[in-house]
Amino acid sequence: MAKEWGYASHNGPDHWHELYPIAKGDNQSPIELHTKDIKHDPSLQPWSASYDPGSAKTILNNGKTCRVVFDDTYDRSMLRGGPLSGPYRLRQFHLHWGSSDDHGSEHTVDGVKYAAELHLVHWNPKYNTFGEALKQPDGIAVVGIFLKIGREKGEFQILLDALDKIKTKGKEAPFTHFDPSCLFPACRDYWTYHGSFTTPPCEECIVWLLLKEPMTVSSDQMAKLRSLFASAENEPPVPLVGNWRPPQPVKGRVVRASFK
Repeated sequence: MAKEWGYASHNGPDHWHELYPIAKGDNQSPIELHTKDIKHDPSLQPWSASYDPGSAKTILNNGKTCRVVFDDTYDRSMLRGGPLSGPYRLRQFHLHWGSSDDHGSEHTVDGVKYAAELHLVHWNPKYNTFGEALKQPDGIAVVGIFLKIGREKGEFQILLDALDKIKTKGKEAPFTHFDPSCLFPACRDYWTYHGSFTTPPCEECIVWLLLKEPMTVSSDQMAKLRSLFASAENEPPVPLVGNWRPPQPVKGRVVRASFK
């Protein structure tokens, strides 16, 4: 098989479609949000998450991001409501970030780039397996939370403190008793649209819930995230930064807001 995908000039987002043609599809993510064009949809329900902290299992550096993995073998940690027709199971969360504080998010809001973006990935258990859900337009629900620079967030530090155990690509460590809803902003207002994973294979199976209110973290906390390496322990060090995909064409899709 040809080169592995990544974020460098030779294997970055502009090349993904060479190996994964759907990356040039009509429902790709992320997108630019232009709030003046977004309509409030009064039929959109509030959403809620009930996560079991005991379902958190491990934290992993896969060379592309740091990911926290959850037990999704039964309905333990669930997302409900919002634009969703039924409950979805939490499988993992991960982050995208830049090389400095002034960029790193994947979605942008009225031209604003945030320092990072947190993605909580859930799947629809009516499709029985995660793999099957990937083939359905409503198979996956992702809650996206922007990270902006301000005061330190204590709950986020719990995650950052675990990064020392997974400095390099391929490392994994236990990460238990964590309820990611501790990271949610107070305001639950969201935008929603139909899109895709922002990493290959870029399957178009995602109902996005993008939270309007960002979570605040400190510049030092962002620096800690950037201290990870995209290279393995035995390789020349390559910093893990700039792991974000730029906005993709909206192609006539409608973005709806849960709020006026």
